[in-house]
Amino acid sequence: MKPIKVSSTNRRPIVPHLICAAVILSLLFLAIQTSFFNDNRKYDLNSEDVRILSDFQSSVQQCVANRGLGLTADIVDHCKLVLKFPEGTNSTWYNAQFKHFEPLEYNYDVCEAILLWEQYRNMTTVLTREYLDARPDGWLDYAAQRIAQLGADKCYNRSLCEEHLNLILPSKPPFHPRQFQSCAVVGNSGDLLKTEFGEEIDSHDAVIRDNEAPVNEKYAKYVGLRRDFRLVVRGAARKMVAILNGSADEVLIIKSVTHRDFNNMIKSIPNPVYLFQGIVLRRGAKGTGMKSIELALSMCDIVDIYGFTVDPGYTEWTRYFSTPRKGHNPLQGRAYYQLLECLGVIRIHSPMRSKRVQDWSDVPSREMISKAHSAALRLKRSQAGQAGGLGPFGSCKVWGHVSPDVSGPISGSPDMSDTRKNSNYNKWEVMPFESLRKEAQEHHIEMGGVSLYKMDGNKLDDLVCVKHSLKSKA
Repeated sequence: MKPIKVSSTNRRPIVPHLICAAVILSLLFLAIQTSFFNDNRKYDLNSEDVRILSDFQSSVQQCVANRGLGLTADIVDHCKLVLKFPEGTNSTWYNAQFKHFEPLEYNYDVCEAILLWEQYRNMTTVLTREYLDARPDGWLDYAAQRIAQLGADKCYNRSLCEEHLNLILPSKPPFHPRQFQSCAVVGNSGDLLKTEFGEEIDSHDAVIRDNEAPVNEKYAKYVGLRRDFRLVVRGAARKMVAILNGSADEVLIIKSVTHRDFNNMIKSIPNPVYLFQGIVLRRGAKGTGMKSIELALSMCDIVDIYGFTVDPGYTEWTRYFSTPRKGHNPLQGRAYYQLLECLGVIRIHSPMRSKRVQDWSDVPSREMISKAHSAALRLKRSQAGQAGGLGPFGSCKVWGHVSPDVSGPISGSPDMSDTRKNSNYNKWEVMPFESLRKEAQEHHIEMGGVSLYKMDGNKLDDLVCVKHSLKSKA
């Protein structure tokens, strides 16, 4: 009887399979062990920061409970929380694009938020010549984005672009961090007519208003009469002369781009005019009001907001000086403004809060905010594998330097009217450093004479930083 031959094709390679399985199991065990070790090492390195941020989250949660008029904050971890409206909140805002009504819950990363807004306290938010000079291809690429009706996506002819921008382009920052102690940002909400905040608004060191909001005796007891800054959009250009009504010192800040209508108007008025150093920030509250807060925070220690319709119970935006009109998402905006108040960025004043004791004791202290900011910064840099000890300049992507002997031209053009030529429109650009508020001088020295500018987008790590000589007039 012949032995049965086993075909080689039917043999199972048992030994190689076992070897492969053993290798896979070893690699898997090694990966789990390495991950566990790294997680523990990471936790050990940042455990104190996590504790600081967790304590800060608890303080924010309590602040929302005390001041949120029905809003609550649910903590997810040391950075993330969810702001929730109570059940039964009237969600009337319909999003036609996504075909749903406004939600009643909003997710926020407090670590990212505090990094962003504390950074704004050190920022320059007015476009300057030194920024365009320092930024790579600043004149070729970026300048073109700020000029409407240029007819090209790049400034191939720099002289032409300068002709468009010179009128509103200071050589260096006209305004400085900490320049004012307190600022009032006045929105346009019809809620302003329910209170008489006028005298309180006028008591601030500076008042910032939006677009065509009127300032006159008719509305004085509601919105005050003081007018220091006005953030304006393109559509308000043709109306601005009438709105200014002889207010020659009110500074106009153009929100997005300059264009012919603005330039023609600017040449005939005595007011200082500058261009907002605009960036796209994808946040829960939008519009000119939010940009006004960004502007205020870059100049003021304390930012009080009025007329932002942040109380519950409303169903649409209204204006104190015109018929009602729809604006931005009410619930989402209200949640974000409440978060900003509990992060110490703004202080909210509104009809439902006007009779409450506004001692702000339930808002986290500056010391707690400063510690949370430092912890969030360390945590972010450790996660990105960045070295510590970089201070406020760790996000500087581009550096520029200004010689103490170079002052640069004052913004303006040869074809301005005598009204503008003979006015004090450039006073901010020639203001002596010694005349600045003491806190502003000290901050500039602490920063080593460096001005910080945002570059693009919603990133924290993309600053243009310009070094000035401390011997020069900042």
